[in-house]
Amino acid sequence: MLRCVLVAVAVLLSSTAAVSSSSAAARVTPSLPAPTGPHLVGTTSLYLKDASRRDPWVPSIRARELMVSLWYPARSPGVRPAPYMTAKESELLLTSAGITTVPLDILSKTRTHAYADARPAGRHLPLVVLSPGFTWPRSSLTALAEDLASRGYVVAAIDHAYENAGMTFPDGRVIGCTACDFMDRPNFEQTVINGRARDISFVLDKLTGPRPNQTARTDRTDAADRTGWSLIRPGLIDRSRIAMAGMSIGGASVGETMLTDPRVRAGINLDGTMFKDLPASGLSRPFLMLGQNAPDASWDRNWQHLTGWKRRLAVTGAVHASFTDYDVVTQQINVDLGSRLPGTRSVDITRAYVRGFFDLTLRGKPQPLLNHPSRQYPEVTFTSSSTAGKPTRS
Repeated sequence: MLRCVLVAVAVLLSSTAAVSSSSAAARVTPSLPAPTGPHLVGTTSLYLKDASRRDPWVPSIRARELMVSLWYPARSPGVRPAPYMTAKESELLLTSAGITTVPLDILSKTRTHAYADARPAGRHLPLVVLSPGFTWPRSSLTALAEDLASRGYVVAAIDHAYENAGMTFPDGRVIGCTACDFMDRPNFEQTVINGRARDISFVLDKLTGPRPNQTARTDRTDAADRTGWSLIRPGLIDRSRIAMAGMSIGGASVGETMLTDPRVRAGINLDGTMFKDLPASGLSRPFLMLGQNAPDASWDRNWQHLTGWKRRLAVTGAVHASFTDYDVVTQQINVDLGSRLPGTRSVDITRAYVRGFFDLTLRGKPQPLLNHPSRQYPEVTFTSSSTAGKPTRS
């Protein structure tokens, strides 16, 4: 099933990319929409190694390695804006999608709005964990992460090793999508989901432990820069206010993560087919489904098992990539993904509803946007809703 989704996306990308002009794209510097909050934004990269388990895709590797990007409110501007991705990661991502009519390093030139390794501001901030789509890197959710950080959240986006087109470790190693070789295996999607739930719980252990800034001393085996971990001082993150959003199979992993880790108080599935159904006993914590205006039998099937506060919203004109940065970025380089949301509209909508949900569930702020259709966002349709178990901040 996941293979069918990825093949459809790849066919769309490769067929529409043919109309692009390489010379025109070369003159463009893509950029992400500016964050909407009052805070400056800092970002850093973190390396983690879970020595308690082997890598599920490469069992010869005796420890599960992860990369995490952290965004947060910053005290002051940093020396330089953070890079979006490396040139090699851009090449691997574009070629994996069959896009070869634009400069292969063009995504690495995308302008971001966060400052690399700026010092964090604030204490006891809510934490949001992000899990990207299969084959797509953690950077695909940068626009959403920067916006949440500008509003006072700490955001951790995870690269699940061997599950995206290109991922770089601090020692310079670049790995690809080994998991793609196993997509024909029975229960492949469930394996991905179970592994991601474990990845996320491990990341939470490290970020919310009593001395998170000491992790570099115990987990690193190379001489890579330890600046990122040194920035995460005790008290930065409020361990009682943690939520998750995931895109595509990252969204499908949200329910499983919430079931296995009670620290995750609320979750958002961004256009992810639910390959692993929720149990009959249900999930009682707040849950938002935000996706394309298209049928999804897995969402229909699992709706009844969401027994707390819930919403299911459909975005007319959206395509799968509309819930990432790629709808906005590809329009700037003349690659047509089929979206009917012009300019920054896809990011504007995703930011508004994701931010509203987390403000409601982690901060206890009423959100009329989540109660009824909005004239500001007429593309968004309420397909199902329930106010059972109204979320409150404890």
